[in-house]
Amino acid sequence: MCTNYAAARRDYLFRHYGVTPPDDPWRDEIYKDYAAPVIRRASAAPDEREALLATFGMVPRKHIPPGVKVFDTMNARAESVGGKRSFSGAWKKLQLCLIPCAAFFEPDYETGKAVRWRIALAGGAPFAIAGLWREWDEGEAGRSYSFTMLTVNASDHPLMQRFHKPGDEKRSVVIVPPAEYESWLASRSTDEARTFLNLYPAQAMVAEPAPLPSRATPRQNTDASQQNDPA
Repeated sequence: MCTNYAAARRDYLFRHYGVTPPDDPWRDEIYKDYAAPVIRRASAAPDEREALLATFGMVPRKHIPPGVKVFDTMNARAESVGGKRSFSGAWKKLQLCLIPCAAFFEPDYETGKAVRWRIALAGGAPFAIAGLWREWDEGEAGRSYSFTMLTVNASDHPLMQRFHKPGDEKRSVVIVPPAEYESWLASRSTDEARTFLNLYPAQAMVAEPAPLPSRATPRQNTDASQQNDPA
Protein backbone atom coordinates (compact mmCIF):
# COMPACT_ATOMS: atom_id res chain seq x y z
CA MET A 1 0.00 0.00 0.00
CA CYS A 2 1.07 3.58 -0.46
CA THR A 3 0.03 6.57 1.63
CA ASN A 4 2.73 9.04 0.55
CA TYR A 5 4.24 9.75 -2.86
CA ALA A 6 6.09 12.41 -4.83
CA ALA A 7 3.89 13.92 -7.51
CA ALA A 8 5.25 14.47 -11.01
CA ARG A 9 6.50 17.96 -11.77
CA ARG A 10 4.29 20.39 -13.64
CA ASP A 11 6.52 20.46 -16.73
CA TYR A 12 6.39 16.67 -16.96
CA LEU A 13 2.63 16.71 -17.40
CA PHE A 14 3.26 18.45 -20.71
CA ARG A 15 6.31 16.49 -21.79
CA HIS A 16 5.73 12.96 -20.49
CA TYR A 17 1.97 12.56 -20.17
CA GLY A 18 0.81 14.90 -22.94
CA VAL A 19 -1.71 16.85 -20.88
CA THR A 20 -2.11 20.47 -19.80
CA PRO A 21 -1.41 20.81 -16.07
CA PRO A 22 -4.19 22.06 -13.77
CA ASP A 23 -4.03 25.77 -13.07
CA ASP A 24 -3.60 25.43 -9.30
CA PRO A 25 -0.29 24.29 -7.77
CA TRP A 26 0.22 21.09 -5.79
CA ARG A 27 2.76 20.00 -3.21
CA ASP A 28 5.84 18.01 -4.11
CA GLU A 29 4.92 15.22 -1.66
CA ILE A 30 1.34 14.04 -1.39
CA TYR A 31 -0.38 12.65 1.71
CA LYS A 32 -3.99 11.90 2.64
CA ASP A 33 -6.40 14.68 1.58
CA TYR A 34 -3.68 16.61 -0.31
CA ALA A 35 -4.60 17.73 -3.81
CA ALA A 36 -2.60 16.31 -6.71
CA PRO A 37 -3.07 15.86 -10.46
CA VAL A 38 -4.70 12.79 -11.97
CA ILE A 39 -5.18 12.03 -15.65
CA ARG A 40 -8.44 10.64 -17.04
CA ARG A 41 -10.38 10.49 -20.29
CA ALA A 42 -11.53 14.02 -21.10
CA SER A 43 -15.19 14.56 -20.24
CA ALA A 44 -15.76 16.79 -23.28
CA ALA A 45 -13.64 14.71 -25.68
CA PRO A 46 -13.44 11.01 -24.68
CA ASP A 47 -10.66 10.32 -27.17
CA GLU A 48 -8.36 12.76 -25.36
CA ARG A 49 -6.78 12.93 -21.91
CA GLU A 50 -7.18 15.66 -19.35
CA ALA A 51 -5.54 16.43 -16.02
CA LEU A 52 -7.40 17.71 -12.99
CA LEU A 53 -6.65 18.19 -9.32
CA ALA A 54 -8.15 15.65 -6.94
CA THR A 55 -7.57 14.82 -3.28
CA PHE A 56 -5.66 11.68 -2.27
CA GLY A 57 -8.12 9.26 -0.68
CA MET A 58 -11.34 8.16 -2.34
CA VAL A 59 -13.45 9.40 0.57
CA PRO A 60 -12.05 12.73 1.77
CA ARG A 61 -12.15 13.24 5.52
CA LYS A 62 -14.69 16.05 5.15
CA HIS A 63 -17.11 13.59 3.50
CA ILE A 64 -16.98 11.00 6.30
CA PRO A 65 -20.32 11.37 8.13
CA PRO A 66 -20.29 12.66 11.72
CA GLY A 67 -20.05 9.82 14.21
CA VAL A 68 -18.34 7.48 11.74
CA LYS A 69 -14.80 6.47 12.68
CA VAL A 70 -12.27 8.04 10.31
CA PHE A 71 -11.04 5.51 7.76
CA ASP A 72 -8.41 5.55 5.02
CA THR A 73 -9.14 5.11 1.32
CA MET A 74 -5.81 6.01 -0.30
CA ASN A 75 -5.47 2.44 -1.60
CA ALA A 76 -7.97 0.00 -3.12
CA ARG A 77 -7.20 -3.71 -3.22
CA ALA A 78 -7.56 -5.04 -6.76
CA GLU A 79 -8.99 -8.31 -5.45
CA SER A 80 -11.95 -6.67 -3.69
CA VAL A 81 -12.35 -3.27 -5.37
CA GLY A 82 -15.68 -4.22 -6.92
CA GLY A 83 -17.21 -5.17 -3.58
CA LYS A 84 -16.14 -2.27 -1.35
CA ARG A 85 -18.62 0.57 -0.95
CA SER A 86 -15.94 3.26 -1.14
CA PHE A 87 -14.65 2.04 -4.50
CA SER A 88 -17.21 -0.15 -6.23
CA GLY A 89 -19.16 2.66 -7.89
CA ALA A 90 -16.09 4.16 -9.55
CA TRP A 91 -14.78 0.71 -10.50
CA LYS A 92 -18.02 -0.43 -12.11
CA LYS A 93 -18.32 2.89 -13.97
CA LEU A 94 -14.71 2.49 -15.17
CA GLN A 95 -13.66 5.82 -13.68
CA LEU A 96 -10.03 4.92 -14.27
CA CYS A 97 -7.14 7.33 -13.98
CA LEU A 98 -3.39 7.66 -14.12
CA ILE A 99 -1.61 9.18 -11.12
CA PRO A 100 1.57 10.98 -12.30
CA CYS A 101 4.47 10.23 -9.97
CA ALA A 102 8.18 10.80 -9.53
CA ALA A 103 8.43 8.26 -6.69
CA PHE A 104 6.44 6.65 -3.91
CA PHE A 105 7.41 5.82 -0.33
CA GLU A 106 7.09 2.68 1.78
CA PRO A 107 8.33 1.62 5.26
CA ASP A 108 11.11 -0.96 5.49
CA TYR A 109 11.50 -2.88 8.76
CA GLU A 110 14.67 -4.84 7.99
CA THR A 111 16.62 -2.92 10.67
CA GLY A 112 13.97 -3.70 13.28
CA LYS A 113 12.31 -0.31 13.03
CA ALA A 114 10.45 1.52 10.29
CA VAL A 115 12.71 3.28 7.79
CA ARG A 116 11.11 5.28 5.01
CA TRP A 117 12.28 4.21 1.55
CA ARG A 118 11.87 5.98 -1.79
CA ILE A 119 10.90 3.76 -4.75
CA ALA A 120 11.17 4.99 -8.32
CA LEU A 121 12.01 3.85 -11.82
CA ALA A 122 15.58 3.08 -12.78
CA GLY A 123 16.81 6.05 -14.79
CA GLY A 124 14.59 8.52 -12.94
CA ALA A 125 11.77 8.88 -15.47
CA PRO A 126 8.34 9.85 -14.15
CA PHE A 127 5.69 7.15 -14.19
CA ALA A 128 1.98 6.62 -13.60
CA ILE A 129 0.13 4.57 -11.00
CA ALA A 130 -3.24 3.02 -11.83
CA GLY A 131 -6.07 4.63 -9.91
CA LEU A 132 -9.78 5.37 -9.65
CA TRP A 133 -11.40 8.80 -9.40
CA ARG A 134 -14.77 10.03 -8.23
CA GLU A 135 -16.69 13.30 -8.22
CA TRP A 136 -18.28 15.07 -5.26
CA ASP A 137 -21.08 17.63 -5.21
CA GLU A 138 -19.92 20.48 -2.98
CA GLY A 139 -23.14 22.48 -3.30
CA GLU A 140 -22.52 26.16 -3.99
CA ALA A 141 -18.79 25.47 -4.17
CA GLY A 142 -19.31 23.34 -7.26
CA ARG A 143 -17.63 19.98 -7.88
CA SER A 144 -14.55 18.38 -6.40
CA TYR A 145 -12.66 15.18 -7.15
CA SER A 146 -10.83 12.48 -5.21
CA PHE A 147 -8.78 9.41 -6.11
CA THR A 148 -7.29 6.17 -4.85
CA MET A 149 -4.40 3.95 -5.93
CA LEU A 150 -5.02 0.33 -6.93
CA THR A 151 -2.80 -2.28 -5.25
CA VAL A 152 -1.95 -5.94 -5.82
CA ASN A 153 -0.28 -8.67 -3.76
CA ALA A 154 3.52 -8.39 -3.84
CA SER A 155 4.56 -11.41 -1.76
CA ASP A 156 6.71 -12.79 -4.60
CA HIS A 157 8.05 -9.48 -5.90
CA PRO A 158 11.83 -9.25 -5.29
CA LEU A 159 11.65 -5.57 -4.31
CA MET A 160 8.17 -4.82 -3.02
CA GLN A 161 8.12 -7.81 -0.67
CA ARG A 162 10.69 -5.98 1.46
CA PHE A 163 8.26 -3.36 2.71
CA HIS A 164 5.60 -3.08 5.44
CA LYS A 165 5.51 -4.61 8.90
CA PRO A 166 6.68 -8.20 9.44
CA GLY A 167 3.65 -10.47 9.19
CA ASP A 168 1.58 -8.01 7.17
CA GLU A 169 0.57 -8.88 3.63
CA LYS A 170 2.97 -7.41 1.10
CA ARG A 171 1.23 -5.05 -1.31
CA SER A 172 2.30 -2.86 -4.21
CA VAL A 173 0.79 -0.09 -6.27
CA VAL A 174 0.29 -0.83 -9.97
CA ILE A 175 2.66 1.04 -12.30
CA VAL A 176 1.18 1.40 -15.79
CA PRO A 177 3.80 1.35 -18.61
CA PRO A 178 3.56 4.39 -20.93
CA ALA A 179 2.64 2.18 -23.87
CA GLU A 180 -0.48 1.12 -21.95
CA TYR A 181 -1.73 4.52 -20.80
CA GLU A 182 -4.38 4.84 -23.49
CA SER A 183 -5.51 1.22 -23.26
CA TRP A 184 -5.89 1.41 -19.48
CA LEU A 185 -7.97 4.58 -19.62
CA ALA A 186 -10.09 3.20 -22.46
CA SER A 187 -10.89 -0.15 -20.78
CA ARG A 188 -14.38 -1.24 -21.83
CA SER A 189 -15.08 -3.60 -18.94
CA THR A 190 -13.82 -4.35 -15.45
CA ASP A 191 -12.46 -7.64 -16.76
CA GLU A 192 -10.40 -5.76 -19.31
CA ALA A 193 -9.24 -3.27 -16.68
CA ARG A 194 -8.02 -6.13 -14.48
CA THR A 195 -5.59 -7.24 -17.18
CA PHE A 196 -3.55 -4.10 -16.46
CA LEU A 197 -3.26 -4.71 -12.70
CA ASN A 198 0.18 -6.31 -12.65
CA LEU A 199 3.42 -5.91 -10.74
CA TYR A 200 6.13 -3.85 -12.41
CA PRO A 201 9.46 -5.63 -13.10
CA ALA A 202 11.80 -5.27 -10.13
CA GLN A 203 14.85 -4.82 -12.38
CA ALA A 204 13.27 -1.65 -13.78
CA MET A 205 12.88 -0.11 -10.32
CA VAL A 206 15.26 1.39 -7.76
CA ALA A 207 14.85 1.97 -4.02
CA GLU A 208 16.83 3.67 -1.28
CA PRO A 209 16.30 4.93 2.28
CA ALA A 210 14.73 8.39 2.39
CA PRO A 211 14.00 9.31 6.01
CA LEU A 212 11.89 12.40 6.51
CA PRO A 213 13.95 15.43 7.58
CA SER A 214 12.96 16.93 10.91
CA ARG A 215 10.31 19.64 10.66
CA ALA A 216 9.96 19.05 6.93
CA THR A 217 7.81 21.62 5.15
CA PRO A 218 6.12 20.44 1.92
CA ARG A 219 6.79 22.67 -1.08
CA GLN A 220 4.22 23.47 -3.69
CA ASN A 221 4.71 22.06 -7.16
CA THR A 222 5.00 25.29 -9.15
CA ASP A 223 7.30 26.37 -11.93
CA ALA A 224 9.28 28.61 -9.57
CA SER A 225 9.76 25.91 -6.94
CA GLN A 226 11.15 23.47 -9.51
CA GLN A 227 13.81 25.58 -11.16
CA ASN A 228 16.62 23.89 -9.26
CA ASP A 229 15.14 20.38 -9.29
CA PRO A 230 17.04 17.73 -11.27
CA ALA A 231 15.31 16.56 -14.42
